[in-house]
Amino acid sequence: MIRCAHLFRPQKGDLPDVKIILAGHTIDRDVINEFQELQPRRRDLTPETVAAAYARISRNPAPVNELRAIARGEVEKARLSNKNIVFEMGHSSIAEHAVFNIDVIGVSRLLVEEIERSRLASYTEKSQRYVLLADDFVIPDEIRAAGLQEMFVSTVRMQNAFYHELYAKLRPYIFEKNESLAADPANVSLLEGWAKEDARYCLSLATEAQLGMTLNARNAELMIRRLAALPLAEAKQFSGMLYEQVSGIAPSLVRYITPTPCDLERAGMGRAVRYLKGVKSSESTIAVAGKMTRSADESENPDEFPVRLLFADQGADDRIAAVLLAGFSGLPCRECAGVVERMAENEKRDFFKMVLREMRVHDAAPREFEHASMTLELVVSASCFAQLKRHRMATLSAQRYDSALGVTIPPSVQEIGMEAALRNICLESEKTAGKIAETAPAAASYILTNAHRRRVVMTINARELYHISRVRADRHAQWDIRRIAEMITRIGRGVMPLALMLAGGKDEFDEIYSGAFDK
Repeated sequence: MIRCAHLFRPQKGDLPDVKIILAGHTIDRDVINEFQELQPRRRDLTPETVAAAYARISRNPAPVNELRAIARGEVEKARLSNKNIVFEMGHSSIAEHAVFNIDVIGVSRLLVEEIERSRLASYTEKSQRYVLLADDFVIPDEIRAAGLQEMFVSTVRMQNAFYHELYAKLRPYIFEKNESLAADPANVSLLEGWAKEDARYCLSLATEAQLGMTLNARNAELMIRRLAALPLAEAKQFSGMLYEQVSGIAPSLVRYITPTPCDLERAGMGRAVRYLKGVKSSESTIAVAGKMTRSADESENPDEFPVRLLFADQGADDRIAAVLLAGFSGLPCRECAGVVERMAENEKRDFFKMVLREMRVHDAAPREFEHASMTLELVVSASCFAQLKRHRMATLSAQRYDSALGVTIPPSVQEIGMEAALRNICLESEKTAGKIAETAPAAASYILTNAHRRRVVMTINARELYHISRVRADRHAQWDIRRIAEMITRIGRGVMPLALMLAGGKDEFDEIYSGAFDK
């Protein structure tokens, strides 16, 4: 028998001695504190030394493990080196070698959406789909300052009471509806989860959340700055608390935490708003562009058309094929584009079949698929957006929640005759939001529910669309985002039918594959 390890072992004399050395790994902060109590004189319990050592690799011939030892022995010198290299010389990527694990507790669901806009951090969030929630919620400072706390709290308590009432009715209904699954005790948690995920549509965006977050120093600094630029008091408070946590550990890597004029402009979109207000024409270019891309059978009703194609790369399949061919052949991509242009449709299909033939359900599409994309406009509920925002390789630009877009009612709530009651909860929430908007407009969204909707512009490449379709168009996905993912996939296959010939949920992959290759 051949052992797999032998396949990767170089023969003596073929290569220089290769070393793979674990430079560090995540350790619980409490363990670090205990160690520091035992050795209070130690000053090297900081990720800055790793960053400083790696920064020296480019100019120092010493082995990197020796550079780390030097940095640990000269912490202040390492910090000075970091400041010079990262901030004076502009090599910001050095700060990415210092990584933090952050517990985030007691923030609102609304703030979580702003936190998780940072796409190069990692998050694991307390799920409203799996956890039966208590009645914990955030009272924003803006609400207190406006003297609206009593009305706000009364509305949230009304929402929370209805949540428990709705769950109590949904649970037996879902068990009865799925009798065969309910017969197996192993499925109890699954079915209860279905009841929880539909009951949550009445909960406010002020509901408390918690998450575990992992991010490097460079992105921590960026998150601190961008949250400080937001108009929400909760965001500014979180920004300051995050800075307090990471700056004490890595002061040389997290320095510029005051929002820049550019950060502030992005947060308020001031110039864009001023520009649109100054447009004298009855139809702005944005409105005209929307009309140009609108299909004749499309409606403004988001219940019927929650996903609309805005823009798509012309000749997306040809573009991907040209890049793939360039990678395979070594020829200039322009020449490959000419080759693809001269190919017949059946030849292009055969080419993509060759590329995708070995793809299986858990395989990612080739990176070359990232060279073609499309832009969509979505109207989604807060519950759906909470899942959609996790797809950080897509580009999402979201408007504020807008009660004029209506609300999303779970089918199960309709089936148990509670739709009118849920709509009434949403209506009362909108009335409170209107009162809040008069004095604290930035805080009005806190009181809106998971059923309320927002408009989102999403740009997605073919590779990420494969991922979204696998995970979110699968029958195990939550119904709301599954509906959206199925529409996105259908539109995507219309734009690039060859590249996306295997797009779809995991549960139907075998059927899709057979349809593509068994013809």
